Amino acid sequence: MYVNPALALTTERGCLFTREGGRELSKDQAPPTTLRPVTMATHFRSGGRSGRAASLAGPGLPATPPPSSRFPALHRGGDGAAPSPLAAGLMDVCTTTRTERETKVTLVFEHVDQDLKAYLEKTPPPGLPVEVIKDMMHQFLSGLEFLHSNCIVHRDLKPENILVTSSGQVKLADFGLARIYSCQMALTPLVVTLWYRAPEVLLQSAYATPVDLWSVGCIFAEMFRRKPLFCGNSEADQLGKIFDLIGLPSEEDWPLDVSLPRCAFAARSPQPVEKFVPEIEPLGAQLLLEMLTFNPYKRISAFKALHHQYFRDQSAGEG
Repeated sequence: MYVNPALALTTERGCLFTREGGRELSKDQAPPTTLRPVTMATHFRSGGRSGRAASLAGPGLPATPPPSSRFPALHRGGDGAAPSPLAAGLMDVCTTTRTERETKVTLVFEHVDQDLKAYLEKTPPPGLPVEVIKDMMHQFLSGLEFLHSNCIVHRDLKPENILVTSSGQVKLADFGLARIYSCQMALTPLVVTLWYRAPEVLLQSAYATPVDLWSVGCIFAEMFRRKPLFCGNSEADQLGKIFDLIGLPSEEDWPLDVSLPRCAFAARSPQPVEKFVPEIEPLGAQLLLEMLTFNPYKRISAFKALHHQYFRDQSAGEG
């Protein structure tokens, strides 16, 4: 049997979907079912005998394991589907038994030199070409749609957790906060870096996959701006900066199960996206606003975003 692939979701540079040449473990070698995944990991870069660069991730602090019944299929591409190239490949899994109830797991991943934050910082003025942004966003959303279609919410999307290969391929990373969710599941509000946090998380309301689309919208704008879109220093300040762009939401859209009332914020009207992201084209601005929709039930999904008119010209060109 395979070592519990849920562990692949818990490393800073580790991802799921692919398992290139990973060896299977015998029943005796497999870690106990009580093995907990880690939320922190130490990473090393190694050339290996094959000459291929790899990142080694070891265990860190224990955390409560997420449900893992669907992870084996996802790890191989999802219920018989071909493996997704949109995440760093898990090349091997090595285990060392410490005690009867503790097993050390080392994950060997494909090595990717840079994340999106570093990639943007190295991009000279005037920034990334529009077509490059469009291509990277399409890859990003494709990976996210794969996650969401398998009931996984990432919960910590930010430029540091998106890897960019030397050929411009985008790979999702850092699944330390990722969870398989259900409609009945209560999820912690202590997720997502503040600047990429959706309003429902800032208000400590119920949430699901739409939180990832909000983060994607913030990252989309940052790819044009080369700096974060909303830079608040607290939850309330972050909400205020969000409302400076999208306007104060209506009473109808304000969640009922929160302690912070709508009247705590000054009334303001929506502003043109171009005021905050001058380089974005009209269809891109439209898509961005659909991602940055306050009400999560009205926010665009990853699937619908992939079929947005913004990507139509690109799809036609690829065909």
